Amino acid sequence: MILLIDSGNSRLKVGWLTATEDAATQTTANGQTAGPLMRREPAAVAFDNLNPHALGDWLGTLPQTPRLALGVNVAGPERAQGIHDALARHGCPVRWITSREQLLYLKNRYTEPTQLGADRLVALLGVRSRLPSAHPPYVLASFGTATTIDTVGPDDSFIGGLILPGPVLMRSSLARGTAHLPLANGQVTEFPTDTHQAIASGIAAAQAGAVLRQWLAACRYYGQAATLFVAGGSWPEVEQEMQRLLKQTGGSPNTHPTAYYLDRPVLDGLALIAAQPDPLSF
Repeated sequence: MILLIDSGNSRLKVGWLTATEDAATQTTANGQTAGPLMRREPAAVAFDNLNPHALGDWLGTLPQTPRLALGVNVAGPERAQGIHDALARHGCPVRWITSREQLLYLKNRYTEPTQLGADRLVALLGVRSRLPSAHPPYVLASFGTATTIDTVGPDDSFIGGLILPGPVLMRSSLARGTAHLPLANGQVTEFPTDTHQAIASGIAAAQAGAVLRQWLAACRYYGQAATLFVAGGSWPEVEQEMQRLLKQTGGSPNTHPTAYYLDRPVLDGLALIAAQPDPLSF
């Protein structure tokens, strides 16, 4: 067993590379199976919101200790050290994947490749692992503490992406930075008539509008329709507005783009690395 660790700013996800691979499903945002899917799924989620101490306790219950852990960590050195210590108690070394100019067949076109968040690059690799060798451009929008919206071309080159505050950060910044605005939890509507609605709708509009901007930019840049994937714990806050905008895009009601939801693209990318003949070389 090789442990897979996605240590994000808000959540810690843990999975593993299994010996028996079950057929994966790819779903749209409403849960229906759809979209391009070529490979079988090696990653399974064990925990979705874990702390390092609980990770060590869980490892102690396993009939087989993982021989290696591969992970990405964007939550800082203290979190990384806590995970390292929890794994060390069970004799399991951890290798942190960092960004570079090329990761397997995915090329990183950042001006300084090492400055790209490793979670973004590995997540894009996870999406790529689901596609055939010949594929259209794709956009991955991940809604977490920060929202990232990244584009990869048919030549497997990551050409750039956006970073903006995630929905939770947007909401909390309004509450902290103003004297009278609440920590809102309102309904998303086109024409809000109270403050809670206005804030919730403004946040959803900003998030969905940024995604649509990048999707349209990718379509224009490559001269063909890009496939849109979405992920992250804050996706439900954006989904309604995103689906509304997508339905207004395209030549007819039946040709508008679809947002394909992925629940663990970072773990998918780590699983692909773990399946290589020498995962320690990464």
